[in-house]
Amino acid sequence: MPRAEAATDAVDAAHQAALETWLASLRTDARASGISEATLSAALGDVRFLPRVVELDKVQPEFTRTPWDYLDRTVTAQRIQLGQEKLRQVQAEAGQVLQRHDVPAEVVVAIWGMESNYGSNYGDTPTIDALATLGFEGRRANWARRELLAALRILDLGDIPRAQMIGSWAGAMGQTQFLPSSFLTYAVDGDGDGRRDIWGSLPDVVASTANYLARAGWQAQQPWGVEVRLPVAWDYARADPSVTLPAAQWAAEGITTLNGAPLPSLTDTSILLPAGARGPAFLVGANFRAILRYNNSTNYALAVGLLAQQLAGGPGVQASWPRELAALSRNDMAELQRALGERGFESGAADGVFGPATRGAVRAYQRSEGLVPDGFPDLELLRRLRPSGGSPQ
Repeated sequence: MPRAEAATDAVDAAHQAALETWLASLRTDARASGISEATLSAALGDVRFLPRVVELDKVQPEFTRTPWDYLDRTVTAQRIQLGQEKLRQVQAEAGQVLQRHDVPAEVVVAIWGMESNYGSNYGDTPTIDALATLGFEGRRANWARRELLAALRILDLGDIPRAQMIGSWAGAMGQTQFLPSSFLTYAVDGDGDGRRDIWGSLPDVVASTANYLARAGWQAQQPWGVEVRLPVAWDYARADPSVTLPAAQWAAEGITTLNGAPLPSLTDTSILLPAGARGPAFLVGANFRAILRYNNSTNYALAVGLLAQQLAGGPGVQASWPRELAALSRNDMAELQRALGERGFESGAADGVFGPATRGAVRAYQRSEGLVPDGFPDLELLRRLRPSGGSPQ
C-alpha cells in the first residue's frame, strides 16, 4: 500500500474510533429522550465516519450567483416540460391530498422539482452517518446533534427503516429534502398507510410539502407575486422586505402590472428587485414569504414562483436581466463590506455574505454619492469604493 494511502487510512481509523466514543455520549441523550434500545442498536450499531461530508461542509463557494444565472440553471425548459407531466400525475394521484391544504398543485410540484428534480435526485448518503459525522466533526456540532436525535426519533416511530433513510450529505432527506426536525414537524401520511414516507410515496411527498407551506402561512387563492413596472423617478430604497404596503397603495403610487391588469388584491406586499434598478421588479406578498420559510433564499423563492407560474401555463420573467454585470466573489463582497465600514456605512461583519445589513449600507452609500439607492452591489460599485479607483486593495 502506498505511504499516502496508508496515512489516510490511519487518519480515518482514528476518526472512526473517536466517533464511537462520541456516539456513546449520544446514546445516553437518546435514551433519556425515550428512544428505544432496539432503535439505537439498529441505527448506531454500524455508523461510518464520512470524510467526504466533512470536506463538503468546509467548502464555501467562491462566487455568489446572480439571480439570472440561478434561474437559468434551475427554471429550465426541460424542468418545465417534465414538471407539467408531473403536475398531471400529482393531480391524478394526489389531488385529494392537496385539497386538504389548499395549496396549488403547481407550487407543490415546483418545490418538488427544485428540491429533488421530481424525485430523481435526492442524494444517496445515509442520513444517520452524515449527521453523526457532522455532529462529531464539530463545526456545526450542536445543530447536527439535534438533527441526529430527531432522525433517531423518526426511526423509532417506524416511518422509515435506517437503510432507506437517505438524502444529501448535509442531512436533508428524501424527495422533499426535509431535515429530520422539519420531518417531525411537517411530514404527513398522505396515502393512509400509517407511515410518513417522503422517499417513496408520492401522496406523502405532496402532502408533506403542502402542509409545510400551509403551516408557513400560505394564503389560499393568492398568487406568490407578480412582475410589475415601476414609475419613473420611483424611490428604489423602498424596495425592501421591511417596507410592506397593501397592493392598492403601491398602485396609487403608479406601480402597474406589465399588461396593465390591476394588481392582485394583496395586503402586506413589498417590492422585490433581485438585480437592482436595472432588472425586473416584482410585487410579492405572504405566499412568497411562505416559500422563503421552506428555503430562506430570495433566488430560491423566486425560482419556485416562476417555475410554478410556467407549469400552470403562465409566462416567465418578461423584463431583461442586466446580464453584463458580473457576480461578486466572496472576497469581493468582503472587500466591499470593509470599504463601506471604513467610510462609516455599517455593513456588519466582513464575511463575504450579502445580507440585510450590507444591503442597507450599500443603499446609504449610494444615496451619499447621488446614485440610485437600490442596494444592489456590483463590481462598478466596488471600484468606486476602492481608494485606487479600481484596483483591488
